[in-house]
Amino acid sequence: MGSDADKPPIYAALDLGTNNCRLLIAVPTRPGQFRVIDAFSRIVRLGEGLGRTGSLSRGAMDRATAALAVCAQKISARDVVRCRLIATEACRAAANGAEFIEEVTERTGLELEIVSRETEARLAVSGCGSLVDRKARGAVLFDIGGGSSEIALLDLRGPYTRRLASRIVAWTSLPVGVVSLAERHGGRNVTPELFEQMVAETVELIAQFPERDKLKDLVDTENFHLLGTSGTVTTLAGVHLGLERYDRRQVDGLWLTAEESDTLVKRIAGWSFEERVANPCIGSDRADLVLAGCAIFEAIRRVWPARALRVADRGLREGLLTEMMVADGVWRRRETRRGN
Repeated sequence: MGSDADKPPIYAALDLGTNNCRLLIAVPTRPGQFRVIDAFSRIVRLGEGLGRTGSLSRGAMDRATAALAVCAQKISARDVVRCRLIATEACRAAANGAEFIEEVTERTGLELEIVSRETEARLAVSGCGSLVDRKARGAVLFDIGGGSSEIALLDLRGPYTRRLASRIVAWTSLPVGVVSLAERHGGRNVTPELFEQMVAETVELIAQFPERDKLKDLVDTENFHLLGTSGTVTTLAGVHLGLERYDRRQVDGLWLTAEESDTLVKRIAGWSFEERVANPCIGSDRADLVLAGCAIFEAIRRVWPARALRVADRGLREGLLTEMMVADGVWRRRETRRGN
């Protein structure tokens, strides 16, 4: 039997977003990689009504706290050496966001930190970096959230590096996500005119990003691609594959051509609310949000046309785990032990 010293350390990462509460508990394996030993994900709609009232509602806070209590149990059941628990746009934007974080600590024992938009963009890159095509010279990574959408422009010219966050040449956080856009325009009965209005509104927001042309010479060439991480792009991938039940293993890392993306967006935009509910990769949880997500995706594609999109079913939690493990030097130590 091996000693405790031989056991890999256990890490936990939690991301409380505007729409979802997600937890990963993992141990490091090969350099740059880890194995998930426990996970949890629940749609909590923490940002429901936030755009209208400016505050988190009691019902939304209770839903999120119930999910966080499950996460607290999972973390306490493991010998976790280090964890990082973050909250994003809903808590950043809400007038009572900081008070809610204090309430969470009192009720669950979890201490969440509200991260900046810049940190969120960096974590998304750290979490998805391994899916960037090694031959690419430029990429635009985007994370369509519930209350905001993070976009990072990566200039990949020069020697390959595993620390892709160092290749961010510009980033922005759009103050729009699937929940906020759907609440503003309605997500159930979306006419072609309303869909186009949502796209145009998002394009206008991107137009205010002064450094959006940093990769101008690479956009729409074979050396450039989009990398998307969010429920929107993973849903599109699931629909594209015709999955009867969502399967992360088939979705994470999937490539979609520009033509396939065009077809998917048109197809889903043409479905009624009931047809969206009936699709196993959308369902009742996402049926009123998926078209707002498609509109944001379409706006990104119009500003940065690309011949291909890579789909990532990973993001902030994976970025948190990677950054904690790098900071602790776990992969370096394990390599040294193996060498000895």
